[in-house]
Amino acid sequence: MSRENVSRRGSEKRRAIIDGAREVFGRDGYARASIDTIAKAAEVSTRTIYNHFADKGELFREVILESAAAVRDAQLADLDRHLGKIVDLRSDLIGLGRDFAAAMPEFEAHFFLVRQINADVGHIPAEVVEEWQAAGPRQVQADLARRLAELSDRGLLEIDDPQRAAVHFVLLVAGEVQSLTFWGARSIDEDEVEAIVAAGVEVFLRAYRPR
Repeated sequence: MSRENVSRRGSEKRRAIIDGAREVFGRDGYARASIDTIAKAAEVSTRTIYNHFADKGELFREVILESAAAVRDAQLADLDRHLGKIVDLRSDLIGLGRDFAAAMPEFEAHFFLVRQINADVGHIPAEVVEEWQAAGPRQVQADLARRLAELSDRGLLEIDDPQRAAVHFVLLVAGEVQSLTFWGARSIDEDEVEAIVAAGVEVFLRAYRPR
């Protein structure tokens, strides 16, 4: 077998391990997930897993960072689409809020992981949680803060602390939806989501419109 074929097979096995681990971690959580269970889900041997990853912590890190990066890129695209060129500030913020509050079914496995992290955070290596936040949520928040600061500079909003304003925006438009759906585990009516987002944007604008 050529080196190229060996490399391809190694890459395919690594992909299978990551996909299998995402499924198991999302279902069982970090503490309860075992390398044996992940090996069965990935259809590889435990030895193969250890050929690619030193331990369960390293595998979990790879899974959550890859998953967070994909969601981050999608949300950064949402930010650019809605705030890259302002047509009507209220409508643009509602559109962004709707995307932030949406279930994102294409990333369902990621939000299974997030729910498990929230429940299991005391058993997950602190440095892995920190890397996940830095690679995903904080980058989205930083980009939102930058764009809100730009809107403030243009006189469309009045913001002294863009980072805090970004937190307020996300909590107002998506926090209640996340609470009601348990981070996407349950569904709620789309009209209810729309009403929550619209109300959140109204509160945000009342707080941050220029006086």
